[in-house]
Amino acid sequence: MYEAIFKRLGDIFFSLLLLVLLSPIIVIFILILLFVNKGKPFFFQRRPGKDEKVFTIIKFKTMTDEKDADGILLPNALRVTPIGNFIRKTSIDELLQLVNVLKGDMSLIGPRPLLIKYLPYYTQEEKLRHSVRPGITGLAQVSGRNLLEWDSRLALDVKYVKELSFYNDIMILIRTVLKVFDSKDVVLDQSETMPDLDVFRKNKYDFNY
Repeated sequence: MYEAIFKRLGDIFFSLLLLVLLSPIIVIFILILLFVNKGKPFFFQRRPGKDEKVFTIIKFKTMTDEKDADGILLPNALRVTPIGNFIRKTSIDELLQLVNVLKGDMSLIGPRPLLIKYLPYYTQEEKLRHSVRPGITGLAQVSGRNLLEWDSRLALDVKYVKELSFYNDIMILIRTVLKVFDSKDVVLDQSETMPDLDVFRKNKYDFNY
C-alpha cells in the first residue's frame, strides 16, 4: 500500500513544496550558471528508471565543455568550475531533480539512477534496483555516498528495495539531511576513487553477458 499509493503521493506533495520553497535559490544559481557556463546552466542526461525505462535527468551544470587539442573532453577534475565545486559539495546540483520527481520519473528516496551503459553489467539480483523508481537519495548514499565500491553500493540498493517501507524512507531522509550539512563522504570526481561499473565488472569478474 505504501509503495503503490502513499509513496507517490508523498513524492508529489514534497517535491512541489520544495520546488516552491527553494525557488529563490534555484533561480539564483540558474542566473549564476548562465554566466559561468556561457548560457548553459543545465545538465541533461539519459538514465534508466523504473523497469529500465529511460528518462532524461536534469541537474545544474557543474563542468565546462573544455576539450583538448584532439577534441576530447578534458578530465572531469579539470572541467569542474569553482562554483560547480561548491554546488556539488552542497548537493545543490541535485535540486533540479525535484522536477523529475514531480513528473514521476524519480522518487525522493530510491536507488540512484546510473548510466545506461551499466545495464548489461548488473547481476540478476542487482536488477531489482530497477523495480522501483530511482531516487534523489538512497540507502547507498547515506551509507557511504561516493566512497563505497560497486558491489557494496549495489547490494545496498537491493537491500533498500527488499525492505522498502515508510519508516526506512524517513530514516534515509534524515540521514541525507545530516550528510548534506556536514558534506561527509563527498567525492567531486568519482573516477578518482573508482572506475565505471562496466570497467570494474570486466576487470574483476570478466562479465560476458
